[in-house]
Amino acid sequence: MDTVEIKAHAKLNLTLDIIGKRDDGYHDLQMVMQAVELHDTVRVARRDCGIECSIDCAALPSGEGNIAHKAARCFFGATGIDGGVSIDIEKRIPFAAGMAGGSTDAAAVLHAMRSLFAPMMDDAALLEIGAKVGSDVPFCILGGTALAEGRGERLTPLAPMPRAPIVLCKPDFPISTPELFSLVRQGKITRRPDTAAMIDALSRADADAVGAHLCNVFEDILPEKYAEVHAIREQLLALGAAGALMTGSGPTVFGIFDDEDTAHHAAETLQKRYPQTFLTYPV
Repeated sequence: MDTVEIKAHAKLNLTLDIIGKRDDGYHDLQMVMQAVELHDTVRVARRDCGIECSIDCAALPSGEGNIAHKAARCFFGATGIDGGVSIDIEKRIPFAAGMAGGSTDAAAVLHAMRSLFAPMMDDAALLEIGAKVGSDVPFCILGGTALAEGRGERLTPLAPMPRAPIVLCKPDFPISTPELFSLVRQGKITRRPDTAAMIDALSRADADAVGAHLCNVFEDILPEKYAEVHAIREQLLALGAAGALMTGSGPTVFGIFDDEDTAHHAAETLQKRYPQTFLTYPV
């Protein structure tokens, strides 16, 4: 086997809570995270030496500036394997969207490199390498549905989310993650996730209850210049979503729907104004 092709799935935050500030400068987080079918395609091939990385999106860095390149470097560094790879990334996940588009590509590279170079490596070792690459990379390696804690590297698998149509809508502006973290003041966060209730809803495969317990503390502290995020959320609810939420640090907003016809109508309606609107499903 000389080439491996991996689907790199986007992630959503069903909940996101900030527990406090850590001594290392990061924040302690508690998040219920979900992989969805929307994905990039990552191809990794053996080569004699060195790392090459290409991507079909001019707005994103290739080569050493790409997190997928960093993942390959970390893999070789952690394993001591003397080899090389070429990485080709076909993007579908919007970038700067709060959906771990870069982290999931990095996770796919690690999966592929394990297959190519170290098939006996266990998941724990791969997750340890992923944590050195980026905070969301361990979840993207694990996939499915999970509780993520710490910086996001401590993972507990959860009951899978029921298969329900999900509409994703990304407005045409980025939100700076460091900016949002700089605005965090524990006393100003007034609406926090009920993480236990979300985990219970998942255990009962109750899609409506999952929708009812969606919560992201970043929504509370969004500056006024990002008010369009709230407008999209309200539009998704008006179009029939059982629940809607901004994922991660945004700006993508998603809605969970009870039936495909309503979800298709919502996606078609939003696509008229927001081209980066997608209909997808939980993985």
